[in-house]
Amino acid sequence: MNGLAEGIQNAISYIEQNLTEDLHIDDIAEKSYLSPFYFQRIFSVLCGFTVGEYIRMRRLTIAAEELSHSNAKVIEIAVKYGYNSPDSFTRAFMKFHGVSPSAASKSGTSLKSFAPLKIKLTLEGGTMIEYKIVEKAAFTVMGRSRRFNSDTSYEEIPKFWTEHFQNGGGDVVCGMYGICINADGKNFDYMIADNYIPWNEVPDGYTTRVIPAGTWAVFPCRGAIPKAIQDVNTKIWSEWIVNCKEYKFAGNYSIEMYTPPAENPEDNYSEIWIPVERV
Repeated sequence: MNGLAEGIQNAISYIEQNLTEDLHIDDIAEKSYLSPFYFQRIFSVLCGFTVGEYIRMRRLTIAAEELSHSNAKVIEIAVKYGYNSPDSFTRAFMKFHGVSPSAASKSGTSLKSFAPLKIKLTLEGGTMIEYKIVEKAAFTVMGRSRRFNSDTSYEEIPKFWTEHFQNGGGDVVCGMYGICINADGKNFDYMIADNYIPWNEVPDGYTTRVIPAGTWAVFPCRGAIPKAIQDVNTKIWSEWIVNCKEYKFAGNYSIEMYTPPAENPEDNYSEIWIPVERV
């Protein structure tokens, strides 16, 4: 993972140089030497917002500067920064700046500015993250999946779990796994799944998936869910990958493994599995 900060900064520089162009996550991630799936995960953890949110905030910042210092028409600026109509641009502009695009050209109007990112990784004291490298045979899971956009997945996936159990899905799949698969950069499938029992019928709305054999980095998570797993997840993407020199990522998927809830939430145990291979 040498040069992680430099790789992400390369990707940010590419975004900055192409804010008026069509930006695709595959092209952005390529500049960081990471897959789109992992680039987006790492970016969100390090920066606190998604790649899409960063692009949107930077475009609206520059758009406001142009409106306030030129005679450009709103429709011209809207098209320049990727909006299909003046109405969609106006809604986004007002949500970000609190004023309309037409008001931005008036003297004294208060506007918001979001500066370009500069990634710098620093060491502020040792922290511990427990993990083990294990070999796992291929196994098959059965579950229910849904397609998610990476920009909104942190909010929408918990709703998916709630919906699953409220609709009686827990009687079919108790939710041993939460699996991120089929990532294409911007979107991915998230599957609530259990181990598949071959002689059992696959109900309507459910599907099976083979998880290939391979090497996994397994990270234990202890404590109340979702905080415990979110805290470890943050450490994986912001700390472990920075220092890991023996392994690299080996697939555009990851797995959350859950055990039955403990009586005391602080006694809950779960794991995060990341596929890896030796460098």
